[in-house]
Amino acid sequence: MKPATAAKKLGVYLDATPAEFRDGVVSRAELAALESDPPQWLVALRADGPHPRPVVAQKLGVSIAGLARGGVTEALTTEQIESLKTENPEWLQKERSTQADVRKENVRIKKKHAEEEARRAQK
Repeated sequence: MKPATAAKKLGVYLDATPAEFRDGVVSRAELAALESDPPQWLVALRADGPHPRPVVAQKLGVSIAGLARGGVTEALTTEQIESLKTENPEWLQKERSTQADVRKENVRIKKKHAEEEARRAQK
């Protein structure tokens, strides 16, 4: 697979990976080996970053679109993410609230569908 795909599956920022990873092709066996016994560079990237946007969004508790609305378009390190959490800017508070509302709505819809399915099964 392409290095970009492998980096995405590993949850790391491609541009921060070693050149030999970026320039090569990653087989499924190599990907499995990286996941089961990660080398030091992978351990360090996962711990300190820079992290790709999906990981940044997850760590901040917002959506990827919320990051963009907040002006975060670059990969961030763990230190930068922690700094944002500490500063807790208004956009982050708003996006966290929005994300919480989305999660509540998803739970409500899932429950509604389960109830409808249960009613259909009883008939």
